[in-house]
Amino acid sequence: MPRILAIDYGMKRTGIAVTDELQIIASGLTTIPSETAIAFLKDYFTKEKVGKVLIGEPKQMNGQPSESTEIIEKFVSKFKKEFPEMSLERSDERFTSKMAFQTMIDSGLNKKQRQNKALVDEIAATIMLQDYLLRFKIT
Repeated sequence: MPRILAIDYGMKRTGIAVTDELQIIASGLTTIPSETAIAFLKDYFTKEKVGKVLIGEPKQMNGQPSESTEIIEKFVSKFKKEFPEMSLERSDERFTSKMAFQTMIDSGLNKKQRQNKALVDEIAATIMLQDYLLRFKIT
């Protein structure tokens, strides 16, 4: 069974999470500079079978697009052009960064460790992917 990959695309950094081959568990994969995302994905897709990609869709509390929507939409367009055969879904990413930070606190990470924004992005992608699995996977 192919993996599902989640992308929390940001202006500077992009958090990436992936499922296991049975699509049961979401795990953080890495955080990369956003400008290298397409190259990273090209390489990853040659090494691992991925059947679906989730890309976060930032929204404000009222459901309207957030200020970072334009940047993410440009990435989505590039993604579709580079990977036209890849199944792509958008996923509401509201609160994932706050939930990631709380997860870091709950995990006992110290203040210096919690300031690692790359780790926050990776955990946010993992939360988005795990939420998708809980909502849409039938076991």
